[in-house]
Amino acid sequence: MAMEGGAQSDYNSSTEGLQEHSSSPRKSLSPPPSSDHEENTISVKFLLSNAEAGSVIGKGGSTISDFQSRSGARIQLSRNNEFFPGTTDRIVMVSGPVEDVLKAVDFILNKLLCESHVEDGGNVDPRSKVRLVVPNSSCGGIIGKGGAMIKAFIEDSHAGIKISSQDDNFPGLHDRLVIVSGTLGEQMRAIELILHKLAEDSHYIQNMNAPFPYAVYVGMNYGPRNGVGGRFPNNRYQNNVQSNSEDRNNSVTIGVADEHIGLVLGRNGRSIMEISQQSGARIKISDRGDFISGTSDRKVTITGSQRAISMAESMISQKVARVSESDEFVKG
Repeated sequence: MAMEGGAQSDYNSSTEGLQEHSSSPRKSLSPPPSSDHEENTISVKFLLSNAEAGSVIGKGGSTISDFQSRSGARIQLSRNNEFFPGTTDRIVMVSGPVEDVLKAVDFILNKLLCESHVEDGGNVDPRSKVRLVVPNSSCGGIIGKGGAMIKAFIEDSHAGIKISSQDDNFPGLHDRLVIVSGTLGEQMRAIELILHKLAEDSHYIQNMNAPFPYAVYVGMNYGPRNGVGGRFPNNRYQNNVQSNSEDRNNSVTIGVADEHIGLVLGRNGRSIMEISQQSGARIKISDRGDFISGTSDRKVTITGSQRAISMAESMISQKVARVSESDEFVKG
């Protein structure tokens, strides 16, 4: 089904059989013409639940292969234990010429919407949300001076567009979520406008090929089940991890379930002192009630060389994992 509302666009949504709602004709806010428009490549990242990611991959990878073949875009997903900070959602990155990327995104969102339609017996709300992952440095271009650009995008697409606050970011995280809500056609028009804007951003283009910079530290092989949550490199650590692994000012913040924080501290602070002495790292635990956003995990900040951080982190995870495994055994 082509997008409704009279917006002039080279992109057409593949949605079929699902009713879309549009209240009034939209003004055209078409991207500026470019002689090498089709050759320009871009990437877009957005979040999917584990179940949604499995649906997109398909049996033996059949669905994702089909989407890539039909769209011409490349589709990559983070692993099933690699989540975007503060969520339990995986990251999908779609890369290629803008129009190919839009086709692939539409295939993905359309499939998920159709499956929701079937599961809910046809009573699914046609308006849904998609969360794009955009670097902080590129969000200003989407917002525009005095919010003019984002207002124009909303007026043109009829989609809701909200950008998460920088205050909600985790240490070392330089991305924000751009939440696009509406019918599939409205979402796709908004994503099209946002992508063309990002394509003008040289910083975005230079940095878009790092697919999952959080994947190395989110949802490690000891996951929330062990009482240890995400792992978030602080700025200095992230910058130095490859250039100077022995820099003693590297810093990482990990989350530990509040009920297990006593294991890290030990009686009279004995455990944390032992871990610090053996690893050579400095360890600081956040105050009571000071949790990682969206969780009940206390912040444990580990500072030192990369080796010291790894050793301290391993010792902490082992302490918490032993008790978690005992709890599981008792419950069983």
